[in-house]
Amino acid sequence: MNFLELAKERYSVREYKTDKIADETILQILEAGRVAPTARNYQPYKFLVINSEESLEKLKKGANVYGAPLAIIICGDRDGVWVRPFDNKTSLDIDTTIATTHMMLQAQALGLGTCWINYFNPEIIRSEFNFPDNIEPINILAVGYSDSEPESPDRHSTARKPLDSFLVYNSF
Repeated sequence: MNFLELAKERYSVREYKTDKIADETILQILEAGRVAPTARNYQPYKFLVINSEESLEKLKKGANVYGAPLAIIICGDRDGVWVRPFDNKTSLDIDTTIATTHMMLQAQALGLGTCWINYFNPEIIRSEFNFPDNIEPINILAVGYSDSEPESPDRHSTARKPLDSFLVYNSF
């Protein structure tokens, strides 16, 4: 399967089987995040793996992971991030989001479903998992074996805007 086929096949899974994810599989997903590009190669992220029953219960207090047996909280380290000197924009959200995308697509390639979760209460997450002050939860990736009917890869022809609606060449 080529990359575009993989990207089109992936969909947000909101119903998971209870099957645990093997440690070797989790490590493959995390490795995909580790090799993701970052600004100036600073790698300002931490991956908090949530896969015990106790930790999943704590996570439920601040986020809905739809019963996934694994969640990865992708965090940014404010002390280790590159800052663009012209306007002081940090690359924290960008770097962590690229890592999240890499992990999401690796999970898909391994036959797992995912749901990217950005609707969560960061203060509850910080408190429940003892975050240091410099670490910020950015994204949560729910991971597991899908227990729902897969969405059609062809859905993008109607569910997405056509390319020409946002494509601009050379100048606005």
